[in-house]
Amino acid sequence: MGELLFIGAGLGDEQDLSRRAVEELRRARKVFTEEYTAVFPRGALERIAEEIGQRVNRLARPEVEGGRSILEALEGAGTVAFLTPGDPFAATTHLALRLAAEEAGHSWRYLPGASVLTAAAGLLGLIHYRFGRTVTVPFPEPNFDPASPWEWVARNRAAGLHTLVLLDLRPAEGRFLRAEELLARMASVDLPTRILGESDPVGVVARVGRSEAGAWWGSLSRLLKIDFGPPMHAVIVPAPELHFEEAAAVRRWRVP
Repeated sequence: MGELLFIGAGLGDEQDLSRRAVEELRRARKVFTEEYTAVFPRGALERIAEEIGQRVNRLARPEVEGGRSILEALEGAGTVAFLTPGDPFAATTHLALRLAAEEAGHSWRYLPGASVLTAAAGLLGLIHYRFGRTVTVPFPEPNFDPASPWEWVARNRAAGLHTLVLLDLRPAEGRFLRAEELLARMASVDLPTRILGESDPVGVVARVGRSEAGAWWGSLSRLLKIDFGPPMHAVIVPAPELHFEEAAAVRRWRVP
Protein backbone atom coordinates (compact mmCIF):
# COMPACT_ATOMS: atom_id res chain seq x y z
CA MET A 1 0.00 0.00 0.00
CA GLY A 2 1.02 3.62 -0.42
CA GLU A 3 1.73 6.51 1.89
CA LEU A 4 -0.09 9.85 1.63
CA LEU A 5 1.97 12.82 2.74
CA PHE A 6 0.05 15.99 3.64
CA ILE A 7 2.28 19.05 3.24
CA GLY A 8 1.35 22.58 4.23
CA ALA A 9 2.96 25.23 2.03
CA GLY A 10 2.26 28.06 4.46
CA LEU A 11 0.94 31.48 3.57
CA GLY A 12 3.62 32.83 1.25
CA ASP A 13 5.25 31.50 -1.91
CA GLU A 14 7.63 28.61 -2.57
CA GLN A 15 10.21 30.13 -0.22
CA ASP A 16 7.97 29.25 2.74
CA LEU A 17 8.30 25.52 2.10
CA SER A 18 10.49 23.85 4.71
CA ARG A 19 13.65 22.06 3.61
CA ARG A 20 12.07 18.80 4.75
CA ALA A 21 9.01 19.51 2.59
CA VAL A 22 11.15 20.11 -0.50
CA GLU A 23 13.08 16.89 0.10
CA GLU A 24 9.86 14.91 0.52
CA LEU A 25 8.32 16.42 -2.61
CA ARG A 26 11.40 15.44 -4.61
CA ARG A 27 11.09 11.84 -3.41
CA ALA A 28 7.33 11.52 -3.95
CA ARG A 29 6.08 9.38 -6.82
CA LYS A 30 3.38 11.93 -7.59
CA VAL A 31 2.44 15.37 -6.27
CA PHE A 32 -1.07 16.80 -6.11
CA THR A 33 -2.38 20.17 -4.97
CA GLU A 34 -5.59 22.17 -4.75
CA GLU A 35 -6.49 25.87 -4.77
CA TYR A 36 -10.06 25.99 -3.57
CA THR A 37 -9.32 26.56 0.13
CA ALA A 38 -6.74 29.25 -0.67
CA VAL A 39 -4.51 30.17 -3.60
CA PHE A 40 -0.78 30.15 -4.14
CA PRO A 41 0.90 33.38 -5.30
CA ARG A 42 1.15 33.63 -9.06
CA GLY A 43 3.90 31.42 -10.46
CA ALA A 44 4.64 29.69 -7.13
CA LEU A 45 3.45 26.24 -8.21
CA GLU A 46 5.45 26.42 -11.40
CA ARG A 47 8.58 27.34 -9.43
CA ILE A 48 7.92 24.51 -6.97
CA ALA A 49 7.59 22.05 -9.86
CA GLU A 50 10.93 23.24 -11.27
CA GLU A 51 12.63 22.91 -7.88
CA ILE A 52 11.37 19.40 -7.15
CA GLY A 53 11.83 18.17 -10.69
CA GLN A 54 8.30 16.98 -11.34
CA ARG A 55 4.83 18.19 -12.20
CA VAL A 56 2.45 19.42 -9.51
CA ASN A 57 -1.02 18.16 -10.47
CA ARG A 58 -3.86 20.57 -9.65
CA LEU A 59 -7.12 18.99 -8.55
CA ALA A 60 -10.53 20.65 -8.46
CA ARG A 61 -12.61 20.43 -5.30
CA PRO A 62 -14.79 17.49 -6.45
CA GLU A 63 -11.64 15.52 -7.33
CA VAL A 64 -10.18 16.03 -3.83
CA GLU A 65 -13.46 15.36 -2.05
CA GLY A 66 -14.09 12.26 -4.13
CA GLY A 67 -10.51 11.20 -3.55
CA ARG A 68 -10.36 8.98 -6.61
CA SER A 69 -7.25 10.44 -8.29
CA ILE A 70 -5.20 10.43 -5.09
CA LEU A 71 -6.39 7.01 -3.94
CA GLU A 72 -5.60 5.52 -7.34
CA ALA A 73 -2.11 7.05 -7.20
CA LEU A 74 -1.60 5.44 -3.78
CA GLU A 75 -2.05 1.94 -5.21
CA GLY A 76 1.53 0.75 -5.12
CA ALA A 77 4.67 1.34 -3.10
CA GLY A 78 6.03 4.76 -2.31
CA THR A 79 4.73 8.16 -1.26
CA VAL A 80 2.13 10.41 -2.89
CA ALA A 81 2.25 14.04 -1.74
CA PHE A 82 -0.71 16.36 -1.32
CA LEU A 83 0.50 19.97 -1.12
CA THR A 84 -1.90 22.63 0.08
CA PRO A 85 -1.73 26.38 0.74
CA GLY A 86 -1.66 27.12 4.46
CA ASP A 87 -2.07 24.02 6.63
CA PRO A 88 -3.69 20.86 5.23
CA PHE A 89 -5.88 20.12 8.23
CA ALA A 90 -7.32 23.59 8.54
CA ALA A 91 -9.86 22.29 5.99
CA THR A 92 -12.25 19.48 6.94
CA THR A 93 -12.34 18.21 3.36
CA HIS A 94 -8.65 17.27 3.73
CA LEU A 95 -9.39 15.39 6.93
CA ALA A 96 -11.99 13.43 4.97
CA LEU A 97 -9.28 12.52 2.45
CA ARG A 98 -7.02 11.32 5.27
CA LEU A 99 -9.79 9.09 6.62
CA ALA A 100 -10.50 7.71 3.15
CA ALA A 101 -6.82 6.84 2.73
CA GLU A 102 -6.82 5.09 6.12
CA GLU A 103 -9.95 3.14 5.23
CA ALA A 104 -8.30 1.98 2.01
CA GLY A 105 -5.33 0.68 4.02
CA HIS A 106 -2.80 3.41 3.24
CA SER A 107 -0.58 5.17 5.76
CA TRP A 108 -0.14 8.93 5.98
CA ARG A 109 2.21 11.56 7.36
CA TYR A 110 1.79 15.27 8.08
CA LEU A 111 4.09 18.27 7.58
CA PRO A 112 2.18 21.27 9.01
CA GLY A 113 2.28 24.75 7.53
CA ALA A 114 1.43 28.24 8.74
CA SER A 115 -2.31 28.97 8.71
CA VAL A 116 -4.44 32.09 8.60
CA LEU A 117 -6.27 30.61 11.59
CA THR A 118 -3.42 31.80 13.81
CA ALA A 119 -1.55 34.25 11.56
CA ALA A 120 -4.41 36.74 11.24
CA ALA A 121 -4.56 37.18 15.00
CA GLY A 122 -0.78 37.34 15.24
CA LEU A 123 -0.45 40.06 12.60
CA LEU A 124 -3.02 42.29 14.30
CA GLY A 125 -1.71 41.53 17.78
CA LEU A 126 -4.75 39.77 19.19
CA ILE A 127 -4.43 36.90 21.65
CA HIS A 128 -5.29 33.68 19.85
CA TYR A 129 -6.88 31.91 22.81
CA ARG A 130 -9.42 34.73 23.07
CA PHE A 131 -11.01 33.65 19.77
CA GLY A 132 -14.26 31.75 19.53
CA ARG A 133 -15.52 29.70 16.63
CA THR A 134 -14.16 30.69 13.20
CA VAL A 135 -16.82 31.31 10.56
CA THR A 136 -16.81 31.41 6.77
CA VAL A 137 -19.17 33.72 4.90
CA PRO A 138 -20.19 32.41 1.45
CA PHE A 139 -21.00 34.40 -1.64
CA PRO A 140 -24.67 35.41 -1.51
CA GLU A 141 -26.80 33.70 -4.11
CA PRO A 142 -30.49 33.97 -5.01
CA ASN A 143 -32.39 32.42 -2.07
CA PHE A 144 -29.11 31.65 -0.31
CA ASP A 145 -27.57 34.05 2.18
CA PRO A 146 -27.36 32.13 5.48
CA ALA A 147 -27.52 33.98 8.78
CA SER A 148 -25.59 31.30 10.71
CA PRO A 149 -22.14 32.96 10.33
CA TRP A 150 -23.49 36.19 11.80
CA GLU A 151 -25.24 34.31 14.59
CA TRP A 152 -21.90 32.75 15.57
CA VAL A 153 -20.22 36.15 15.52
CA ALA A 154 -22.92 37.44 17.88
CA ARG A 155 -22.49 34.40 20.16
CA ASN A 156 -18.74 34.85 20.29
CA ARG A 157 -19.08 38.52 21.19
CA ALA A 158 -21.64 37.71 23.88
CA ALA A 159 -19.07 35.31 25.36
CA GLY A 160 -16.34 37.98 25.27
CA LEU A 161 -14.51 36.34 22.35
CA HIS A 162 -13.06 37.51 19.03
CA THR A 163 -14.19 35.99 15.71
CA LEU A 164 -12.09 35.27 12.65
CA VAL A 165 -14.32 35.63 9.59
CA LEU A 166 -13.03 33.87 6.47
CA LEU A 167 -14.29 34.94 3.06
CA ASP A 168 -15.50 32.66 0.29
CA LEU A 169 -13.41 32.20 -2.84
CA ARG A 170 -13.90 30.64 -6.25
CA PRO A 171 -10.50 30.89 -7.93
CA ALA A 172 -11.57 28.98 -11.02
CA GLU A 173 -14.07 31.79 -11.65
CA GLY A 174 -11.67 34.53 -10.58
CA ARG A 175 -13.99 35.43 -7.70
CA PHE A 176 -12.88 36.34 -4.19
CA LEU A 177 -15.20 37.77 -1.58
CA ARG A 178 -13.65 41.06 -0.47
CA ALA A 179 -13.52 42.58 2.99
CA GLU A 180 -15.33 45.69 1.73
CA GLU A 181 -18.29 43.56 0.68
CA LEU A 182 -18.24 41.60 3.91
CA LEU A 183 -18.24 44.75 6.06
CA ALA A 184 -21.15 46.21 4.08
CA ARG A 185 -23.15 43.02 4.64
CA MET A 186 -22.22 43.03 8.32
CA ALA A 187 -23.50 46.58 8.69
CA SER A 188 -26.89 45.58 7.29
CA VAL A 189 -27.37 42.06 8.68
CA ASP A 190 -30.77 41.58 10.32
CA LEU A 191 -30.41 39.87 13.71
CA PRO A 192 -32.33 40.43 16.96
CA THR A 193 -29.31 42.39 18.20
CA ARG A 194 -26.95 44.25 15.91
CA ILE A 195 -23.46 42.73 15.66
CA LEU A 196 -21.56 46.01 15.37
CA GLY A 197 -22.49 49.66 15.43
CA GLU A 198 -20.89 52.09 12.99
CA SER A 199 -18.46 53.33 15.66
CA ASP A 200 -17.44 49.86 16.88
CA PRO A 201 -13.94 48.64 15.96
CA VAL A 202 -13.22 45.86 13.50
CA GLY A 203 -10.03 44.46 11.98
CA VAL A 204 -9.10 43.45 8.43
CA VAL A 205 -6.05 41.55 7.23
CA ALA A 206 -5.03 40.92 3.64
CA ARG A 207 -2.42 38.68 1.99
CA VAL A 208 -1.19 37.45 5.38
CA GLY A 209 2.27 35.89 5.27
CA ARG A 210 3.31 37.62 2.06
CA SER A 211 5.60 40.60 1.58
CA GLU A 212 2.62 42.76 0.61
CA ALA A 213 0.55 41.82 3.68
CA GLY A 214 -1.64 44.52 5.17
CA ALA A 215 -3.68 45.06 8.33
CA TRP A 216 -6.25 47.67 9.29
CA TRP A 217 -8.07 48.47 12.54
CA GLY A 218 -10.79 51.05 12.92
CA SER A 219 -14.48 51.73 13.21
CA LEU A 220 -16.84 49.85 10.94
CA SER A 221 -17.89 53.10 9.25
CA ARG A 222 -14.26 54.05 8.55
CA LEU A 223 -13.17 50.68 7.21
CA LEU A 224 -16.19 50.56 4.92
CA LYS A 225 -14.47 53.28 2.86
CA ILE A 226 -11.16 51.47 2.35
CA ASP A 227 -9.95 49.46 -0.62
CA PHE A 228 -7.95 46.59 0.89
CA GLY A 229 -6.22 45.62 -2.34
CA PRO A 230 -5.85 42.19 -3.94
CA PRO A 231 -7.12 39.02 -2.20
CA MET A 232 -7.07 37.12 0.03
CA HIS A 233 -8.83 39.03 2.83
CA ALA A 234 -10.12 38.10 6.28
CA VAL A 235 -12.10 40.08 8.85
CA ILE A 236 -11.73 39.98 12.61
CA VAL A 237 -14.70 40.99 14.73
CA PRO A 238 -13.25 41.70 18.18
CA ALA A 239 -14.70 40.97 21.56
CA PRO A 240 -16.42 43.99 23.17
CA GLU A 241 -13.34 44.49 25.40
CA LEU A 242 -9.67 44.08 24.45
CA HIS A 243 -6.90 42.93 26.76
CA PHE A 244 -4.62 45.91 27.46
CA GLU A 245 -1.78 44.38 25.42
CA GLU A 246 -4.13 43.76 22.50
CA ALA A 247 -5.28 47.38 22.68
CA ALA A 248 -1.65 48.53 22.54
CA ALA A 249 -0.85 46.18 19.62
CA VAL A 250 -3.75 47.14 17.35
CA ARG A 251 -2.85 50.84 17.60
CA ARG A 252 -0.14 50.06 15.05
CA TRP A 253 -2.87 49.38 12.47
CA ARG A 254 -5.42 52.03 13.48
CA VAL A 255 -7.01 53.92 10.60
CA PRO A 256 -7.51 57.60 11.58
